[in-house]
Amino acid sequence: MFRVLGVSVIAGLLLSSTLKVSAQVAKDPDVIGRWDITMDKDGVTQPSWLEVQKSGTHTLIGRFTYAFGSARPISEVKPKDGKYSFSIPPQWEQGDRNMDFEFEVGGDVIKGTMVYTDGKSYSFTGVRAPRMLPTKTPVWGKPIKLFNGKDTKGWHTDGRPNQWVVENGILRSKKSGANLLTDKTFGDFKLHIEFRYQKGSNSGVYLRGRYEVQVIDTKTGEPEPINNQFSSIYGFLPPNKMMAKNAGEWQSYDITLVGRLVTIVANGTEVVCRAEIPGITGGAINSREGEPGPLMIQGDHGPIDFRNIVITPAK
Repeated sequence: MFRVLGVSVIAGLLLSSTLKVSAQVAKDPDVIGRWDITMDKDGVTQPSWLEVQKSGTHTLIGRFTYAFGSARPISEVKPKDGKYSFSIPPQWEQGDRNMDFEFEVGGDVIKGTMVYTDGKSYSFTGVRAPRMLPTKTPVWGKPIKLFNGKDTKGWHTDGRPNQWVVENGILRSKKSGANLLTDKTFGDFKLHIEFRYQKGSNSGVYLRGRYEVQVIDTKTGEPEPINNQFSSIYGFLPPNKMMAKNAGEWQSYDITLVGRLVTIVANGTEVVCRAEIPGITGGAINSREGEPGPLMIQGDHGPIDFRNIVITPAK
């Protein structure tokens, strides 16, 4: 009798252990991860980005980047009947209703709908974002002067009216207008760029046209380093130290981008060190992160001057 009871107890313990192990190794849902999304809004494609993570044992949370603005937190991504949904409040959008999302995931593909702040519904599709983590040290090629100090040869606008002029070797946007993009595209690179802004002005340098390094008059307010001020990757990565100078002074960034890893030296001091950029920032040209892209400088905000723009691509 004792032997039979012992066997039963042991069997029960084994079964309990097996169930616990099974629970521990249960596969996470396919929705977890990062997604490069293209939104179809009235016939115009708009790049977006979604990240879904697991908080604790079962709750899903995330972040979302729309066509403009910064990455926005998602308090909960809710599963129901094989689909997922979340809702986020407006950021820079007109209106006061939330943006509501519903979507489904199949392997490495995502598709769904967004109900915008105007109440209209738009469809979107996307793919799982590439990892883009480097496996070897790049070999650098020869430096290339992107701005010749005379004209905007080698650059083009984003289609809006061109307000960019060249004066005394300086590339200037005196008023809000078009963004300016290089004709050439780049993968991994090192970049040196110098800029000068007026008090209260705002611009940005977009790496591969997708990741904005913020250029903004931060010194005036002297805030703590946060992820939407000077030398940040907008909405994602704050600098470890605020190195902004006063408005009206020339300043510089030295930026190295290898895969997703970025290093930013602001005015001679390293403020971001080999940090991973999670995804595209607002204002990106597209969400195709695995492709080379242009350098884009922002001209659709305040007045901004640039000079000495030199890029050294990897071979």
